[in-house]
Amino acid sequence: MNLKPEEISSVIKEQMQRYASQLQVADVGTVIQVADGIARVHGLEKAMQGELLEFPGEVYGMVLNLEEDNVGAVLLGDNRNINEGDTVKTTGRVVEVPVGDAMLGRVVNALGQPIDGKGPIETTRFRQIERVAHGVIDRKSVDTPLQTGIKAIDSMIPIGRGQRELIIG
Repeated sequence: MNLKPEEISSVIKEQMQRYASQLQVADVGTVIQVADGIARVHGLEKAMQGELLEFPGEVYGMVLNLEEDNVGAVLLGDNRNINEGDTVKTTGRVVEVPVGDAMLGRVVNALGQPIDGKGPIETTRFRQIERVAHGVIDRKSVDTPLQTGIKAIDSMIPIGRGQRELIIG
């Protein structure tokens, strides 16, 4: 078999031109502790305050605590399957939720994903969950009641439209 150097170099050049490099660089860490909805993750050197982290099983978390050798993240989903040693990736995104008229009457989780069985929320507008609130004087007064549709909540915790209220459970 006689191979000419020109033939070899032309084949190599052709292969080089067709080669498409798709290198993805990710900041990856390891779960070192999980307790009470908080995960401690080691190795996320480029994590940002408020950044969305991706845990195994499509569970997400939000970075709240930046320390020298680890970060603390509040888990925004079911943490029963998150274990020490699991791999965690940064997403480069700050936590956002959908906003707009499409959200009216919908039940969503901490990430703004629908959990009411009515299908996806059709909106193109999003807002960061951590942002500076308007000053008290700039806010409209709360004067219209808001019914959640859950009698236990409506009777125990009266809520006004525009009022911030934490309802646990």
